[in-house]
Amino acid sequence: MSMKTYALEAISVLVVEDNRFMRSILVNVIKGLGVTHVVEARDGQEALEELRNTAADIIVMDWELEGMAGSKLLQTVRSGKRGLNPLTPVIVVSANTIARNVLQARDTGMTEFLAKPVSAAAIYARIVSIIEHPRRFVRTGSYFGPDRRRRFEPGYLGPKRRADDRSMDDATDIDVKKQA
Repeated sequence: MSMKTYALEAISVLVVEDNRFMRSILVNVIKGLGVTHVVEARDGQEALEELRNTAADIIVMDWELEGMAGSKLLQTVRSGKRGLNPLTPVIVVSANTIARNVLQARDTGMTEFLAKPVSAAAIYARIVSIIEHPRRFVRTGSYFGPDRRRRFEPGYLGPKRRADDRSMDDATDIDVKKQA
């Protein structure tokens, strides 16, 4: 089965990475995939300034940024404050892939996770996942972001394996397609 290919020149990507060398790699890989509008930010503050000036279709960000932590940047984006689009897909990139960090990124509202070192194929796969399988957004008392369940199954009666599934019962679905 061959993978469908996409022309990505129409999308814009914000790359947030404090390591100059890694930022250069990410930018060059993303441009190599055909994305023509790639904006760079060295830290969270610079990323917020860029997002206020130009909307990004996708944010690719390091989780362990100097200054403003990746978690704070992601929380700020998901808050929708300061004119930010809280529905922007966010690909978190990190060399620190211990479960605690991945779960923290998930629970803060990331869309996809990518372990360093990155490859062009892995970045492309995450972008394709965002295009082909947009995730519903949910809001609970303590969370706003992509639904962690990758499949929406109305009337699901199976086991609830997550401790916070009780709050998901009261979640408000946000229709991403209507927001776009």
